[in-house]
This record gives sequence, structure tokens and C-alpha cells, in this order.
Amino acid sequence: MSERTDKEKKPPLNGRRALPSSNSNDEENEVPEMEAFGLIPRGFNPTDYLRVVDIHMFKEPHEINKQQHHTDKYYNPKLIVRRGQSFQIQVDFNRPYNPEADRFWLEYLIEDAVYLDDEKEREEYVLNDVGIVFHGNINDIKLRSWSYGQFEENILDACLFLMDKAELELSGRGNPIKICRVASAVINSRDDNGVIAGSWDNTYTNGVPPSAWTGSVDILLEYYSSKQPVRYGQCWVFAGVFNTFLRCLGIPARLITNYSSAHDNNANLQLDFFLDDEGKVDTTITKDSVWNYHCWNEAWMTRPDLPVGFGGWQVVDGTPQETSDGMYRCGPASVQAIKHGHVCFQFDAPFVYAEVNSDIVYLRRAKNGTQVIENIDTTHVGQLIVTKEVGRDGMMEITEEYKFQEGSEEERLALETAVMYGVKKQTTQDSSYQPQTDVDMEFQVQKAVLGSDFKVTITFRNKSRNTYTATTYLSGNIVFYTGVTKNEFKKHSFSAKLEPYSSSAFDVVIKSSEYLSDLLDQASFHFFVTARINETGKILATQKATVLEIPALRIKTQGAMVAGKEMSVTVEFTNPLKQTLENVTLRLEGPGVLRTMKKEFRQIPMNSTLIWEVKCIPNRPGLRKLIASLNCDALRHVYGELNVQIQKP
Repeated sequence: MSERTDKEKKPPLNGRRALPSSNSNDEENEVPEMEAFGLIPRGFNPTDYLRVVDIHMFKEPHEINKQQHHTDKYYNPKLIVRRGQSFQIQVDFNRPYNPEADRFWLEYLIEDAVYLDDEKEREEYVLNDVGIVFHGNINDIKLRSWSYGQFEENILDACLFLMDKAELELSGRGNPIKICRVASAVINSRDDNGVIAGSWDNTYTNGVPPSAWTGSVDILLEYYSSKQPVRYGQCWVFAGVFNTFLRCLGIPARLITNYSSAHDNNANLQLDFFLDDEGKVDTTITKDSVWNYHCWNEAWMTRPDLPVGFGGWQVVDGTPQETSDGMYRCGPASVQAIKHGHVCFQFDAPFVYAEVNSDIVYLRRAKNGTQVIENIDTTHVGQLIVTKEVGRDGMMEITEEYKFQEGSEEERLALETAVMYGVKKQTTQDSSYQPQTDVDMEFQVQKAVLGSDFKVTITFRNKSRNTYTATTYLSGNIVFYTGVTKNEFKKHSFSAKLEPYSSSAFDVVIKSSEYLSDLLDQASFHFFVTARINETGKILATQKATVLEIPALRIKTQGAMVAGKEMSVTVEFTNPLKQTLENVTLRLEGPGVLRTMKKEFRQIPMNSTLIWEVKCIPNRPGLRKLIASLNCDALRHVYGELNVQIQKP
């Protein structure tokens, strides 16, 4: 006889199990049989004992538990259920069950600390296995797809291994706060031989350039196999892999991009840029930097360790920037706490607060050795914070979730609260700081395709009745996306006459021959423009990052797109540069369609077109996405993607 029970699953307070199983591959339904022991009463038949002979867990992909818990996509034979939701098991006994005489119970309790009550958000932040990475800069936002692949074969085992690697006790593996804390350290390799080794110097010896990765699966499987850090990653790679880890474990997660992200070395909410006598930024003593963008993650959870109201989205960051409690990690930090300046709450809220709220201060050392403040920019940092839209590939702005509107009473109060709780705020109320208020200066960079010339237009607006002359200096730098300069490729000075109550525009031409030989991964430039008003001695200063347009890969499909049947995928690329590309690597992947495939090409001559055709058999119906990347020393961050609808057989 069979008896089916449908109970709420409730774990013991110290975790899912008091002790680890001796073999992680043991079948969950292998339970010991209870045997009669001791003296048996005369005339007693041992078969009268109620004995369990089998337990059915309904763990196959087509069976009720994995269907109702949306875990049928995992390539894993074990029962996988989600917290806070009932599931069914069937118990077979050796004889008919008599409810009046027999006693049998089985009860579990799991309190769901990561429950999202919106179904569409659950589908996006837990079940969606492809996401969007926003990059570029505030003036030229770019996007690319990233394959999280949390349901791919062996990924769940790889993610569970990371908790073993971090030596997270079993009692802590039901606690999303502890999971995020240890995972933000183990995602990077700085102090514990974690998953990804970072590299920001454009040197990727014996590894894969960060721009070449198309998703997390290859990285996690390589680490799970080799137990050695995978080379190489930058912020979006750390964030992409962290997102896979969180979603695989059922923790709602999303990837965040903060444009103009501050890296404040002395945590005083101020980025100090030192100017030399010519008004040019002195890179030898300027240590703070503004990243074009920085990617981190948010994880959704309750925060019983904090006062009421600070649960929900929490910042977690696996990119190794600064140490926290002796290790390179960051978070979880409450987004609500950051917005309201409550940076006293753990973990690492002051650091995240500085990333989105710092001021840029331009300083010049006077002849007497004192530092003179020449200009203050309170709006450049943290201008835009975004993530992927729910259910669509568009961009959703969430800046107001992190900070109040610049200059508002609420923003001032949040800053005062942060200072009260210990965030250092260096005063900028220097009596010698008297900015030039009757002349404005700004500049625009023309959008251009990689390999072409473009221009920078500097505009002055004289709002006074006076005539001024401005000695102007433009510095063009090839930079890493972190704002660190590789070299200055353009210097240009000129004198501008500013007539009363008028605007004047001046063009500076940037030739491709000036930048192509030293260009870095993301075709990123940083321009500083400083101008000294000769009549007053005041300095105007501003800066702007720009990214050139990089040609995209084209992906096409041929044949019927049906699960279980062969289809053809073609990737095409035309070399836009006036040079031959050498040692080119193409990658192509698509969760549920094909595992990552790579092909190397020795050369792609200038203006010629590469065509790569692959055959694959999709195994999962529905709307899927193909993602491709191209990488070589002369050209990186070349991507392509295509949505495909895979039909049921």
C-alpha cells in the first residue's frame, strides 16, 4: 500500500542536515530499514511492524515536484525544491497503513529568507539564464548579453563546491547573508585561490581576455575541474559569475552597472585630481580614479540582523577592490541603508556609498606649498545606475534607489547621516575657492567608428559684459575602463577669445593614426579640458570619457529550430580596420541550444569577411539566445547575439 504525504518542508534550525552525507552522489531515497530488536513477545509476528520499503521523491524532470518548483531545467538527477513551497513524496509500506494503530510522520520547515512575491520578478531574477551587461560610459551606453547558465549540467555541483571551498559550515548554508559574504570573497582569487583571477593591465598571458567570455558556464566548470583560478576577469565577469552562483542556489539576483563609479582610495567622499602649472592633470600624484562604469550584483533577502526596513536588495561585489575583514570582498550592504546614509550597518556600506556619492575636486599646489581648490564637481560620480528590465532586454534605471536627487533636502540629510555614522567628508569650504561663475565651459566628443577620425568640440559661454581670453589645454588619454591612464596620445593648446554675452565653439581633430597603435580593450578614451581665464587667473576644468563604436558579429540560423533536431548556426564578421587581424578566436554559446564552441582563425585580411558555420542540436524548447564574441590583440569587445524560438518536437 502507498501513502502520499504533502507537507510543508521545514529544515532544522541548524540547516538542511545536522551532518553531511558520506557521499554527495548518494540517492536521497536510500533510507535505512527499521529492524525489530531485543526480545520478541511469544506469538508476535515481526511482519506486523509497519516498515518503510520505498520512498518516491518525484524528482524526475517531468514529475510533479520539479515541475511545480520550476527546477526541471537543472541537469541533475536529485530532488531539487525551493524554500517556502510544499512538495510531495510517496511512502510505500510493507503492509496496509492503519491510521488508528500506526504512527508515522515526516515534517520539514524552511523559512524563506529570499522570497519575492512578484511572479514576473521571480522568473527574471531566479529562472532567467541569460542577462544583459551594460557597459560603455554615461554618454555612450552599450550592452551585451551574458549567459548565466545556472541550469546547465554540473553547474549546481560547481556552485555547491564553492561553499565547500569557502568552508561555509552546513548550518550557514541556509543563510543568504552568510552565503553572499563568503561568496563575494571566493568569486575572486586574491586571497583564497578563488574562481577568477583579475587583470586590468591589458596583459592576458596564458589565459582568456575578459572580453572574450560569453558567459559563466565555462568559467565555473573549469574551476570546478582544475580547482585553480580561471584567467582572466574584470568587473562584469566577476558580476556575471556571481549572478550565476546566486540564481543557481535560488537567491534572486541581478547585475548592476554604476556609470562614473568612484574609486576613492582614502574613503573621504572626495576624488582628488591634482593639476600642474599648465592646468593638466598630474597623474604622478593623482591616485583616485573614476571608472567609466563598474558592475556589481544585488541579491534579494531579509536582513534580520538589521532594523526593520533594510531588507530587500543588497549590494554584493566579487570584484577585488578593497579588503573587508581581511579579505577582498564586499557586502551584503543594504541599498536602502546606502540611500539614507545609514552606513553604520554591515557590511561595507561606506565603501558602496562612496562609489555613488563622491565629489571630484580639482586641486593645484600653490608656490607656497598650499593646495588651492580650483574646481569642484558634485554631479559627475554615480550619474546613472541601471539594470536589465524585468522580462525584456531593455535598460531599467534604478539611480533613485541608491541616492536622492542631487541638491535636494533629502540628499543633504542622507549625507549628514552618513557623516554622523563615520563616513569621512573632507571639507571643500576653502576660503580661497572662488570659482569663475560668469563663464561656463563644456565639450562634446563626436561619435565615431573604430579606425576613423573624429573631433572634440569645446564650447565657452561668457555670461558677463567683460571680454576674456582663455588659455585652453586638451589632454587625450587612452585609458582602461577603470579610469587608469595607459598613455597620453593627444596634447593640444590654444587661446580662446570670449566676447561678452556670447558663446564660442572650438574644434580639435583626433586622427586615427594618433590612437590606433596604443588602443586598449574597450576603445576607451578620457579627455581632460582645462582653461585658465587670463584676466582673473581662475581655472575651469572638466573631463569626459568616450568609447568608439566597435563593429558587431552577425548571427544567422538555417533549418528547422526544433528541440532534438539538428540546426545550423552561422557567425559572420567583416574586418573594418586598415590592417590584417591575426590569431582571431571566435566563441559561440546558447543555453539550451549549444554548449560553448570555439574556433581559431590565423588571419582576417582588411575588409574581408569571415564566415563560421556550426551544427547543433537544441535540447530545450522556448525562446533562447545565441551569444558570440570575437577576440584578437588588435580588436576586442566584439559581440553578436540572436534570439531564437526553439519549437517543441
